[in-house]
Amino acid sequence: MNKERRNRIEEIRIQVEALVEEIDGIAQEEEEYRDNMPESLQSSERYERSEAASDALQSARDSLEDAIGSLADIE
Repeated sequence: MNKERRNRIEEIRIQVEALVEEIDGIAQEEEEYRDNMPESLQSSERYERSEAASDALQSARDSLEDAIGSLADIE
């Protein structure tokens, strides 16, 4: 692979890392939202949706971390 393509891949890796940071921020906001829910809502559908969203965000983050690793392996 030539230097130009490696540089483009590095740029993509950096962009994906930025996405991971954004996802982390959103996940933290969602966790804070859930943590601040009154006890009366902690077994509600709203709470369950929040947990599902957090799980989906974690899954997306994990996938992006895998992509970052794969991109870093390209020489």
